[in-house]
Amino acid sequence: MGSTGLDLPRPSAGVWPGLATVPRAPAKARIAEALFRRAVRSLPVRVVFPGGERIGAGGLDSPVMRVVRPEAFFHRLGTGSKIGFGESYMVGDWTCTRPADLLTPFAAQLSTLIPPVLQRIGRRFAEARRPGAEANTLDGARENIRRHYDLSNDLFATFLDETMSYSAAWFADGSDDLVAAQRRKIDAVLDMAGVRSGMHVLEIGTGWGELAIRAAQRGARVTTMTLSSEQAHLAEERIAAAGVADRVQVLLRDYREAQGSYDAVVSVEMVEAVGVQYWPTYFAALDRLLRPGGRVGLQSITMPHDRMLVTQHDYTWISKYIFPGGVIPSVEAIEQNLRDHTGLRIVERRSLGPDYARTLAHWQRTFLSRRDEVAALGFDETFCRMWEFYLAYCEAGFRVGYLDVFQLSLQRR
Repeated sequence: MGSTGLDLPRPSAGVWPGLATVPRAPAKARIAEALFRRAVRSLPVRVVFPGGERIGAGGLDSPVMRVVRPEAFFHRLGTGSKIGFGESYMVGDWTCTRPADLLTPFAAQLSTLIPPVLQRIGRRFAEARRPGAEANTLDGARENIRRHYDLSNDLFATFLDETMSYSAAWFADGSDDLVAAQRRKIDAVLDMAGVRSGMHVLEIGTGWGELAIRAAQRGARVTTMTLSSEQAHLAEERIAAAGVADRVQVLLRDYREAQGSYDAVVSVEMVEAVGVQYWPTYFAALDRLLRPGGRVGLQSITMPHDRMLVTQHDYTWISKYIFPGGVIPSVEAIEQNLRDHTGLRIVERRSLGPDYARTLAHWQRTFLSRRDEVAALGFDETFCRMWEFYLAYCEAGFRVGYLDVFQLSLQRR
């Protein structure tokens, strides 16, 4: 194939192991191509191949997927559809100027794009399973967190807002002000935990310190825990700059190592990193650490229970490249773990799914507008395309309701 005229990455084998060489699986590639063409046939998208062939049911305003290297694309797709599709974007086998718009119709029909019988066969014989090395043991959890959150504080600062909040905002007032929406989200979680002056609050999952700062500004004393040394360092700086260092303690510690008892416990989008095997331990820890009469404010990404049951052991692109060891629970799974392993129950809930789609759209726009700064930090073109795909992939999931996010208030039965 001749030059495409596009500036697309060719990964170095040393930097991106496994991506530099296209896998060879002719029979699987033919099956993948047939299934892909069948799936796209009815979707409101346009897929364009070299030479001008076009497929898909989309009109002129529909998002366009340009397949630059068809042979490589279908071989990657055939050897692992849950990973190969994203890897193909990373290396430039296909490209799109509106990836979130393109992925949205795929996400809307994710469970039916491939015939159910073929899904079962693929899951049993072909799809990769989660590596045992990524289990969230004490050491494994530290390594999994390090691989994402210790990339670089400067990287996250390029696309997050001034609060450095890396979770769903709450756009409740009709405006598109991300900073206000993030602070509203944090205040809502603190309210669900009943945080007020004089309390001692435990936060599991520090982030970059904004929730701890706002809890301290309410007059609470805060102990906050993280496994990310990068996050801990910047969180301490931000806490000191906010003038509340005397009321906030940052610990590099696993939730399983937490001691003491607290008037309130808060945890924002951390349970997704725990892993199915350790959900009972995590929720039992919330119960163990909470004083009588206290409440928990929990924010969690969720997915439908039936899809969680089917996919919880699958090794996906997100698992491999973004959140090793992570599993998104369903609300039913949370309720079951609370029922079986704690004395806690959900007494209040709020869905922010559409708000997360808006949050991700903000992050994507900012990331794209500051791509030169990301490159200046030492992140190559393959990484940038990986991050674009990650943000677009998640936005599409929240747009169509395949993913949701809930704020939950937990109280003892």
